[in-house]
Amino acid sequence: MKQKNISKLAAAFAIIGAGTLLFNSAAEMTLAANSEKMQKVPTSYQAADSLETALPRVTVNGKNKKSDSAKVNYKLSMDSLNTGTPADTDLTMEEAAEAGRQYLENIFGLDLKGAYVYMSYNPGTETFPRAFWAADVLFQKKQTPESTRWGYMIDAVTGELFNIGHNRQLDVNVSLGYNAALEKDYGVYAKLARKKAKEWKLLDSPIDRVEYNCQGYSGNDPTIAVNVIGRNGEIVNMDFSRYDQTFLGLITDTSRKISESALNSAMENHSKMAE
Repeated sequence: MKQKNISKLAAAFAIIGAGTLLFNSAAEMTLAANSEKMQKVPTSYQAADSLETALPRVTVNGKNKKSDSAKVNYKLSMDSLNTGTPADTDLTMEEAAEAGRQYLENIFGLDLKGAYVYMSYNPGTETFPRAFWAADVLFQKKQTPESTRWGYMIDAVTGELFNIGHNRQLDVNVSLGYNAALEKDYGVYAKLARKKAKEWKLLDSPIDRVEYNCQGYSGNDPTIAVNVIGRNGEIVNMDFSRYDQTFLGLITDTSRKISESALNSAMENHSKMAE
């Protein structure tokens, strides 16, 4: 599949779809749990001197919004696969979950009343060298691959969103194959992406254009990914269902830059070792 103007890693995540967007976070947590090479990676932040607020500030591309006080009406616990321990400077599990709740509400319109929220912490990996909290959100206690779920991955210190997604199982059988026509005629998805990017203020600059990224699938749901590109070069990768145009998830520009930088560093190190 031809891919244009997108970081190699963002394209790799998008090619399977939003299911793998539960995706970036799920993959990072799996890597961390199974590799001895995963370790805390030093990161510099421009953060406030104190993070001692009742609830964390929700940040999307540098736009800070202090959380409103809210009664927690979801069941929160650490994921059974979690192996990480947050540092004193990181958000607590409760703070991270509350930041994530607001992202889910703002982006998906999701009310978490009665939901089960399973959190995982990771101090950073080779492919994503930034400490993060990841969540698996369901409305049933048991976690299964077929469960309808939502997930997100946020910066462990600032609460900034890295990615967010929705995974579902369709009750109909549809083709998961590649649709060549969509590569040139993806206007309906470009329109949806442009509208949502404006509504959620995902970019710091006006939208310049929306470009086709790739196609894939999430479970039995065929997907298409497009890039919303700002005039200052920002790129937000957005995923939609090819079945009914439902929005399934996004990867922020910050996440893209972190992943791309890590990938470039890994490639440079590999080249040096090969020499």
